[in-house]
Amino acid sequence: MILLLLTVAAVTAFAAVGHLVTRYNLNQQARGHKLYEQGLEAAKAARYEEAIAAFRAALTCDPTNSQYQLSLARALRDSNDPQRLEEAESYLLALWQRAPQDAAVNLALARVAAHRGSIEDATRYYHNAMYGVWNADPDGNRNRARVELIQFLLKKNALAQADSELIALAAALPPDPGEHLQAAELFAQAQDYPGALAQDEEALRGQPENPAALVGAGEAAYRAGDYTAAEGYLKRAVEVDGGNTEARKLLEVTQLIVASNPFHSHLSDMERNRRITRDLDQAEERLLQCARQTGVDLARVDGNDPQHPGAGPLAKLQSRWLAAKPQLGLLRSPAETDLPDALMDVVFQIEQQTAAACGQPEGRDLALLMISHKREALAQ
Repeated sequence: MILLLLTVAAVTAFAAVGHLVTRYNLNQQARGHKLYEQGLEAAKAARYEEAIAAFRAALTCDPTNSQYQLSLARALRDSNDPQRLEEAESYLLALWQRAPQDAAVNLALARVAAHRGSIEDATRYYHNAMYGVWNADPDGNRNRARVELIQFLLKKNALAQADSELIALAAALPPDPGEHLQAAELFAQAQDYPGALAQDEEALRGQPENPAALVGAGEAAYRAGDYTAAEGYLKRAVEVDGGNTEARKLLEVTQLIVASNPFHSHLSDMERNRRITRDLDQAEERLLQCARQTGVDLARVDGNDPQHPGAGPLAKLQSRWLAAKPQLGLLRSPAETDLPDALMDVVFQIEQQTAAACGQPEGRDLALLMISHKREALAQ
């Protein structure tokens, strides 16, 4: 009887202790979850000191909870304290070793690497995040991770790498005009203007009257040197949004470029010669204006005069212009096939060198300067 009573008492005691332990663990988990929620709220409000304290306390209640560890690492990282960045990385590496395919952990490590400015590490972890396991919306999360990587690369001026990522991003985008507009802006920042134009055109397929897409397409075509396409898009942009002064100004410049360009493939010989004559006269006006602005009297200065070294380049330009002017009468000669290019080379030299000496031009001079840049790009 005594043995039986002792056995019953022991079982009862063990059951009571087990119940108390279970209750204690449940209370600790509940307390940890409450602290975790407080930490999330503080982190959302950028109160990182408070968030870190809450997440640390939550971990004391549930030391093996990977979500608490991940949130603590994020708060440590976002506090912008270099010493805490190392602690954040140590937490994340421990989580990564347990689950290297976890996309959220890889994304957090990528952001740590971005804080450090390491292009190699950031690229590796962002790629791991893109191709890792997401709990929800994998396609959307992959695209957002790639966009973050692209923005980081652009910030580090790694334009070639950013452009490669942009090409991959564009291939995976859904038919959402908003996402194509974002991609177009990133392509433009990477100075890939044909890519930007393609994305703006994708956005316009879904929303033909979208003013941002029309302006973006017009500017991208302008930067790419496709002035005819730029003129068409900018005209539509001004029709849709007449109050857009920037689009209107760019349209005016584009129309001047189209009207001044003697190399357009559909021009008659007469129209081409008329434009070359007008462009050469415009270049002379620009040269004289720049000379007045810099205090140079071209009538009295020799381009090779050592007493006036600052005036030399402008005087030499005038000499080239004076030599070119009489050749306008030979434009109609079938034998002078290279003459149009030679005359426009004089125009382009004047516009480029006066821009360097006297600042960015306006109006028709700006149009000629832009045509000269396009001709150089085509030659290269």
